[in-house]
This record gives sequence, C-alpha cells and structure tokens, in this order.
Amino acid sequence: MAAVTGLVLVGASGLAREATAVAVLLQHDGPLHVVDDDPLRWGTLHGLVPVLGGVDLVTELVDHEVVLALGKGRLRRRIATRLAMVGLDPARYGTLLHPRLVLPGSCHVGAGTIALDGVVLTADVEVGQHVVLMPHVTLTHGCTVADYATLCAGVSLGGGVEVGEAAYLGMNASVREGVRIGADATVGMGSVVLEDVPAGQTWVGVPARPIRTGVRT
Repeated sequence: MAAVTGLVLVGASGLAREATAVAVLLQHDGPLHVVDDDPLRWGTLHGLVPVLGGVDLVTELVDHEVVLALGKGRLRRRIATRLAMVGLDPARYGTLLHPRLVLPGSCHVGAGTIALDGVVLTADVEVGQHVVLMPHVTLTHGCTVADYATLCAGVSLGGGVEVGEAAYLGMNASVREGVRIGADATVGMGSVVLEDVPAGQTWVGVPARPIRTGVRT
C-alpha cells in the first residue's frame, strides 16, 4: 500500500462534517476530500472540504485513508461491500477518534470507526469496524458493539450489553446490563431497553416495546 498522505470521507453528510472536525483536531495535515455519488455535489465544497466526485474514486486515491461517513450502518455496509468488489484494500480504512477519548488498554476499536467528543469506554469494551459513536455515548464494562452499528448522541449501555451488526440506537436511548440488541434492529430515541431486542425489529418507549418487525436491507 502507498504511503498515506491524505484522508477521503465517503458521503457528503452531516457526519462527514463532524468527522472533518475530528480530523482537524487530530492535526491531520494531509489533503482531505469527500466523495459522493450525487453528481450535483461534484466540484463543490462540503463545509470547507472539496467533493471530488463519485464513491469509486477512492480506488484511485491510493495514498488516502478511507472513512465511511454515512449515518446509517446499513449504508456503510453497502458501500463497504461495493468498494470490496472494486478491489479496495481493507487496510486503507482509517479510524477517527476524538482526541479527548481515553481508550483503556482492555478496550478495542475496529478500523473505520468514528467516535465523537464525549464518548466513554470503561473496560473490556469491543467496538467493531465502521461503527459510529456520536457525542457522549457511554459503553461500560464488557460491552460489545458489532460492525456498522450506529449509537446516536447520549446513548448509554449498561455492562455486558451486546449490540448487533448495523443496529441503530437513537439519541439518549438507555440499555440495561446484559441485554442484546439484534442485528439491524432500531431503538428509538429516549427509549429504555430492559429486555433483548430481536434482529430487525424497532422498539420504542419507556420501557421499550416493539412497533414493527422485518429485517431491513
């Protein structure tokens, strides 16, 4: 792999603006670009960052790390699959962790993950690849967050919670210790989850209850 000199964010999104702010705080001094499949964005600025063109351009920017800056995990998963099919080396995925994040030695964060200001990992926490942790997310001892999951601002997980692949937890949701959130499940903002949420279901309320079923693609 070529020596890394730049960073390219996939998706001209609000998350990309936040990821850009983290890159600046990390004193990333190489070129910073955005790619997006909307041709109306090409040649414009997203914030202060130029949008170069479509997503497949990342295969040509061989000296750039890649971060998927799409807010929904299923979209990040879809783009990661697409880029793998056109030959993107997984080693090119970068990680953007806010400089105030303290990462204990017993915790691990996978490639491609974005963690914004105020995120807390306490002990023995495993965070997968391409996960998004929005501001003030708290992951306590023994939590596991699978690839492509999205935890919105203020989410709190009790000890030993498992969050499945591409699950989405809305703002200020709380999950009791030992509970499992299934793959592709959604937890509504402000919800309090006291029992396991099956894969693909949407749960809301205090305490949270299901409102619909069906795995999303």
